[in-house]
Parts: sequence; C-alpha cells; structure tokens
Amino acid sequence: MEAAAPASHAAAAAAARGRLRSRQYVVLGLTFAAYASFHASRKPPSIVKAVLSADWAPFSGPRGPHRLGELDVAFLSAYAAAMFAAGHLADRADLRRLLGAAMVASGATSAALGAAYFLGVHSLAFFLAAQVASGVVQSAGWPCVVAVVGNWFGHASSRGTIMGVWNSHTSVGNIAGSVLAAAVLEFGWGWSFLVPAFIIAALGVVMLVFLIAHPMDAGLDLQAMEVEMNGESGEEVELLGEDKKEDEDVLEVEAVAELPRAIGFLEAWKLPRVAPFAFCLFFSKLVAYTFLYWLPFYIRHNAVAGQFLSHKASGILSVVFDIGGVLGGISAGLLSDKIGARAVTSALFLFLSIPALILYRTYGSISMHHNIGLMFLAGYFVNGPYSLITTAVATDLGTQDAIKGNSRALATVSAIIDGTGSVGAALGPLLTGYISTRGWNSVFFMLIVSISLALVFLVRLAKDEIRCVDVHLAFQTLHASGMGI
Repeated sequence: MEAAAPASHAAAAAAARGRLRSRQYVVLGLTFAAYASFHASRKPPSIVKAVLSADWAPFSGPRGPHRLGELDVAFLSAYAAAMFAAGHLADRADLRRLLGAAMVASGATSAALGAAYFLGVHSLAFFLAAQVASGVVQSAGWPCVVAVVGNWFGHASSRGTIMGVWNSHTSVGNIAGSVLAAAVLEFGWGWSFLVPAFIIAALGVVMLVFLIAHPMDAGLDLQAMEVEMNGESGEEVELLGEDKKEDEDVLEVEAVAELPRAIGFLEAWKLPRVAPFAFCLFFSKLVAYTFLYWLPFYIRHNAVAGQFLSHKASGILSVVFDIGGVLGGISAGLLSDKIGARAVTSALFLFLSIPALILYRTYGSISMHHNIGLMFLAGYFVNGPYSLITTAVATDLGTQDAIKGNSRALATVSAIIDGTGSVGAALGPLLTGYISTRGWNSVFFMLIVSISLALVFLVRLAKDEIRCVDVHLAFQTLHASGMGI
C-alpha cells in the first residue's frame, strides 16, 4: 500500500497538469481569436481610404487626406480616452461579459459605417460619430484579454515567449482584415466594413458562451490542485512543456477566499517602470498605427517598379508589413526571455527600425521584390517592441512584487500602458493626413523622430537591466569559483 502512494501522487499530478494545460490552450485560443477580430474590424478604414479620397464626399477633393486623418483620430482619441476607464472597469467587472458585449457592440459600430455606403451617407458628422462610438466600445477589448491571459499565465516563467506568440493576434487580425476588406472592395466599400463586423459580433457571442476568465470560474479548487500537482515530493509544474528548472518555473496557484483588491488609477501610475514604458509606447505605437492606417494608401500612391497598384492589390500587399510584425513580436518575446531584459530588447528593435524605415522609403520602389523584403523588415522591427510592451511588459508590471502579484491590478496597468500608447496612435495618423500633402519624406522623418523619442524613455531602464545582468553574472562567477574549491 505504501508503495502505491507515490504512484497515486504522480498520477494525480499528471492529471492536474493535463487539466490545467488544456484549459490554458482554450483560453489562449479564444482570446487570440477575440483580439484578432478587433484588429480585423479596424483595418477597413485603411483599405477604403484610396476609394473614399477618389469619389466619396466629404473625403474627396484637396482636403480629402485631412478629413481621412481626422476620421482616424476620432476613433483613436476616443479609444485612448476610454481605455483608461475600461481598464479600471475590467478590474472590477465580469471579464467574460464585458469582453463579449464589447465585441458585439464593435460589430454594430462597424456595420453602421458599412451601411453609410448603401444609404448614400455623405455627412462627415456621421462618420466621426460612428468612429467615436467604435473607439469607446473597442477600448474594453484589450484590458479584458490581457487580464484573462494574465489570470491563467501570470506566473509563467516564459511569459515573454507566450505573450509574444499570443500577441501575434494583432498582426493576424490586421492581415485577415486587410484580405477580407480588399477581397470584397470591388462589390462596394460598404462590404469591407460589413464582413469584419459580422465576424467580430459572432465571436463576441462565442466569448459569452465559452470563455472562462479565471481559473476559479472553472470551479477548480486551486489549493487542492497545487497539492495534487506538487505532491509530497514537490514536483514542479511544466507550463507548455517547459523543462524543469531548479527553484524556477513552478506554477504558483493558490486558492483565495476573495479576489484581491483592485488598485486605483493613480496608484497604478506610480508603480515602478510603468510611466517610462507607457511613454515609450506612446511613440512606438504612433509609428505602428501610422502604418496600420496609411500603408495601403501609401502603396497606392507610390509607384513600384514604375507602376501604380490597384486599390485591391495595395491592400493585399500591405499585409507583408503585418507578417513581419508577427515574427518580430515572437522574436522580441523569445529574446527578452533569453536575456531577461525587456527594455534592452525593446531598445534594440527600436534602434534597428530606424535604418529599416530609411531603406524602405529609399529603395522600396525599385522593384516588387525590394518592396516586399524591405516592408517585411520594417514590420519586423517596428512591431517587435510594440508587441512586447503591450503584452509581456504590461503583465510583468501588473503583477510585480510592488503589488504582491495582485492580478486585479493587471487590467488597470495594461490599460494605462496601452491607453497612453493609443494617444500616440491617434496622433500619428492625424499628422500623416496633413504632412503627407507635403511629401512622404516628411512623414518618414516624423516616424524616425518618434522612434528616437521612444528610445529616450528606455535608456535608463535598459541601463538598469544591463547593470542587473552584470551583477547576476558576477554572482554566478563567484558561485562557480566557490564550487570549484
């Protein structure tokens, strides 16, 4: 009987591991699909820009680019302003219901924009109002999905890698939105809005039915699970097949009678490193969203190998930037986990994105091969730090020791970081609408200046991380010397 006890503990631990891992995969898949659909529903304005500027009042004529920029800023400024409140709300509300409702409402606002085509609406006020409403309801999406993933993976040692892969939903959503909107554009630009609207609304219903926002919501006795998984021998839990490491990578799941107290907005701003990363994201997201909203328009109005591409071809070609962004986000997550330095990794990608933008602007028009290759390179380096900061960094900061791993601070912190970034995201497309009338060299100069300013906010953080790495290596050397004696 005594010999059977260790075997029963091992079987119980394996079963607990399997149950937890399967739940984690489901949560990752659902939240990935949810936020990909948010980004897919944001792509139609960029795809239809060239069509609207050609023959749809009030966006045609000399002031057309200005008004298109104002349309972008209506969405993004509303999104940024509402984001701060949404994060505060997400820390207190039912995440499943809030996320599902936001997705259904986002589908309605996107469908309203599409309906303008069929109803012959030419009122600038209508388009602005629809964009503002869309920005408000979409703001709840990000803090909800980050909080849900943080609830399930908040203690994973490979958080950067997990978040890097997961955050490819932004680029996947951009790609899907671009392809869908461009594919139906020939039937009328209204369909470019209606198709993504239907998808996000349908997925919103799926979230309401199937999403489990917190392990406790699954009816799991986490304290009992911890005993099962660790057993008497203290067996470590392996997340996503990680190798066991001594004194590391132990899944910390403790049952609590009540959820911890959600922290206040100003209290979250005062947490270490939150403000520098937030302002860094302000400038890096300015660059990323300028490409998100204006790249198809840029491609349409700049000849490649002496030929101008069609509206549809320009929209489809722009997905190359997002494909680069997928790999850039994953690479940044892997590298930051490997060296244990988020700020250093972000700074490296930002620095390399400057020559990448210069090369794309200078040589991208030579041939289609040059355009694709250099656009991919620009997307790789531009989206890398943006992806890392909005996911792994936000989760790190939202569960740091200063708040004793309080998971209910995560949505607030992620909303502060992404909300601040969204202010920059609103500014970039607006400035592009005005500056582009003076020439695209001026636009690229603005983007390079923005990247340089983003780097400024990371300098001190990167130096601190390098210093910590040096100290860690020194201790390792001393330890190795001691072991050799």
